[in-house]
Amino acid sequence: METTEKIVEAYCRYIKHFFTISNVKIKNNEIDILAVDTSKKTKTTKYHIEVSVSISAGFSNLTANEFTEESHKDRNKKALQRRTIGFFIEKKFNKKEHIDKLNEFGFRKGEYKKVIVSWGWTEDAKKIADKNKIELWDFRDIISEIGEFFRDDKTYFKDDTLRTLQLYIRAEKHQRKKSSS
Repeated sequence: METTEKIVEAYCRYIKHFFTISNVKIKNNEIDILAVDTSKKTKTTKYHIEVSVSISAGFSNLTANEFTEESHKDRNKKALQRRTIGFFIEKKFNKKEHIDKLNEFGFRKGEYKKVIVSWGWTEDAKKIADKNKIELWDFRDIISEIGEFFRDDKTYFKDDTLRTLQLYIRAEKHQRKKSSS
């Protein structure tokens, strides 16, 4: 599991209080995170979450560039193809193997939310996501929300990812206090 996926899963578990399952295997592929929010008294909300975060200038935003299977197979174009909204629609959300696996976990069509976590996106990608009922979560907002949670919280977390973020945020707070005195 990639670090960014671990951070998103920790966010879902400890900040949002969702139940999660990560790295759901499907042949040569996987579903990054399945999450269930049972906190609402009226209806349980389920999420199929795919995480794709890059801070590299040319790859950070999710784009509306055309996705093609041919380009996806081309070694030189593969990385750019994985940053398109079409990649997620075709390879993650609408692929038969993924839908079958989701059904095994009780995720029925139209009864769960599709989410892509990214380091931003273009306006055109957002329009396509909205049209396809896909939520976009900005990884920077997730990190900020985790940071806000830890500003005053002193809970000891055994989750390595969350503990590392907690320690970093506490150290940053200490450094700011030190430099302002």
